[in-house]
Amino acid sequence: MRAQVSVILPVHNAEPWLDECLRSVLQQDFEGSMELSVFNDASKDKSMAIIEKWKVKLEGSGILVVIGGHDSPSPRGVGYSKNQAIAQSSGSYLCFLDSDDVMMPQRVRLQLEAAVRHPTSIIGCQVRREPPNSTERYTRWINQLAPEQLLTQVFTSNGPTVVMPTWFCSRAWFSHVGPFDEGGQGVPEDLLLFYSHLRKGGGVRRVDQSLLLYRYHPGAATHSVLEATIWTHRVRFLEERALPHWATFTIWNAGKQGRRLYRSLTAGARRKVVAFCDVDENKIKKGFYCYEDSQEKPKPRVPILHFRAARPPFVICVKLDLTGGAFEDNLRSLHLQEGRDFLHFS
Repeated sequence: MRAQVSVILPVHNAEPWLDECLRSVLQQDFEGSMELSVFNDASKDKSMAIIEKWKVKLEGSGILVVIGGHDSPSPRGVGYSKNQAIAQSSGSYLCFLDSDDVMMPQRVRLQLEAAVRHPTSIIGCQVRREPPNSTERYTRWINQLAPEQLLTQVFTSNGPTVVMPTWFCSRAWFSHVGPFDEGGQGVPEDLLLFYSHLRKGGGVRRVDQSLLLYRYHPGAATHSVLEATIWTHRVRFLEERALPHWATFTIWNAGKQGRRLYRSLTAGARRKVVAFCDVDENKIKKGFYCYEDSQEKPKPRVPILHFRAARPPFVICVKLDLTGGAFEDNLRSLHLQEGRDFLHFS
């Protein structure tokens, strides 16, 4: 029997959280057919014993449990584990769950309703962070993005605009977009799949209820991905998806982040940068930024302007929520349209 929804659960040394995670699967108020597909990626703790214990409880409640895995000396990584869990599952829809997170009882029901309405979209949801104050700015960003910003803010350092543990989509659409990259530790497999999804015209939707307890802890797989790796992927995606639509553009921030973006661009994209803009009088007084490490002769010199003297479109390299609202006020004063006149990169 093909399940309506498969909960996809990769597991690696998840003993401290698995009981709470699996209890949340059991407590779903969804009344259709549901299965749990677990792939154990070389766990060395008691994860498998916990899974076997919950298999009896879950199947007693009508939730089929499919278990796969391997006991090699080393784990193969999150991307591999997710692909294996998907391959061994049968559901028409895929509900992704991390082993250290907890679903609210209505999650599967509400996200399935949204996925049926939007068959080529990744459906996310709002989250509650644990510990509550661990990533305040990031959590606020996850929960408060406007519907249109789910597509306009895909270039920021925060990553996918709906976070991976909240993803829900149809199997047919995942098969069209996927699989996950299996490069292992250090590969941002969720970001790469999200970019592939957008390239193929996929949508991004969010159920505006908190349907997941999203845990933050030092052992989370996301900490193994280097910032420099994510930066490189982001710059290339910006160059691929946004910059071809602009003949020229201005980088908002003449400081460290803005200059780093400029240096990271390909030569063709750099030539489109007509100016940096800023509010710092010292930078503006200097008048220009010279790219000293460039092999070009003469070395590129880019004007530095006050933001009111600069012209859109802008790639904004200023982090939100860090200027007491001053940056946001300045941006609003220009009456620009996000996506057309500016994009956030920081």
